[in-house]
Amino acid sequence: MKKVFFMAAVLVFGLALFSGRTSLAGETPGEYIDDSTMTTQVKALIVKDPDAHYFKIDVTTTQGDVVLQGFVNSKETEERLVAKIRKITGVKSVKSLLRIEKKN
Repeated sequence: MKKVFFMAAVLVFGLALFSGRTSLAGETPGEYIDDSTMTTQVKALIVKDPDAHYFKIDVTTTQGDVVLQGFVNSKETEERLVAKIRKITGVKSVKSLLRIEKKN
């Protein structure tokens, strides 16, 4: 009987702990999904870009703020990506930490 009670208590505690993960991070579940969706849309833009898809670009989205890190081949490619990303619904800002790397 003690084992059953203990297991039930652990289960309830575990569910309470993990269900509040987004609340502890300051996000509601809807905001978390929206950021995930925006990140996916940004990555799709990068893959479709004729120049940027050759490079490793990391995308992080937090409450609508998008941060790009990695490499591109030119300033024009960076500016084009940032302009396209700003048009995505829900994007509040875009911070580019991209660096220029010439491909040989």
